Amino acid sequence: MNITLGKPIWKASLMPLRGLLSFPLTAFDARLELDLDAFADHLEAQIAAGPGAVFVACGTGEFGSLSLDELSAVARRAVDVAAGRLPVWLGAGGGAAGARACVRVAAERGADGVLLMPPYLVTGPPAGTLDYVRYATADAAVPTVVYHRGTAVFTPSAAVELLDVPSVVGLKDGYGDVELMSKIVTTVRTSGHDRAAGFGFLNGLPTAEMSARAYRAIGVELYSSAVHSFAPTIAHAFRDALLADQTSTVDRLLAEFYLPLVALRDTTPGFAVALVKAAAVLRGSKVGGVRPPLVDPTPAQVDQLAVLLEKGLALV
Repeated sequence: MNITLGKPIWKASLMPLRGLLSFPLTAFDARLELDLDAFADHLEAQIAAGPGAVFVACGTGEFGSLSLDELSAVARRAVDVAAGRLPVWLGAGGGAAGARACVRVAAERGADGVLLMPPYLVTGPPAGTLDYVRYATADAAVPTVVYHRGTAVFTPSAAVELLDVPSVVGLKDGYGDVELMSKIVTTVRTSGHDRAAGFGFLNGLPTAEMSARAYRAIGVELYSSAVHSFAPTIAHAFRDALLADQTSTVDRLLAEFYLPLVALRDTTPGFAVALVKAAAVLRGSKVGGVRPPLVDPTPAQVDQLAVLLEKGLALV
């Protein structure tokens, strides 16, 4: 199938993202209805902590549980709160038509970019995955980072073809195969394409700090930090130590905070989001609980989380 791209309103030639990337939580009230005021308070605290950009209503922001109207409302409030202080990116995905609608919402609400998540449920061959990206971003007026994970895993040759999609500026890895990602980075960088040097790569694995050193070694410097959503001082301290090659500090934070956090995260499916939200609540945020099928931590797990959080904050 050949997707004909319309004339792009915006043409990407350079990855615009820098610094530590924040993925704010979407706030719900006690009835699990969208709470935009609590979301705005949480987002303001995230912005005050100094990330390079905020990605709202993405994986950590429970994109999969939101209606299109809710996505639009979150985007509008996020752009209003940010007020031009830093870039605001919006989640997009689902079926092909749904993803295209999300991209349209991002442009209409004034977002600075889109994270395009994998198609819902179905998996196609590499050519079909590329057509999904082309279809979703046809006529896109904002830059797009494509999420490499789940039902949208790219081969090195398919990743090179992304360079011909006008709005696509980067690839975010949530698949976790370092060898494959190294092949993708090398193949893109040496492709000779006129956009290859400016194409961006992001580490989007859960608790990305655990893999940050390995990904940095293959040329993937940018990463999203879920920890930033509840303890930005820890997230920034880790990144500062990583960039300064302060191995002992990185090792201490990994051993005494991140490794125990991941162990707790791995006890329950969906805790890559639910545990982050519970930690934010412990820190005073009013973001509420998670929508099903995710489940909130038990009181005993929250107690464990509180101990870990206190230890992590003491380290920095």
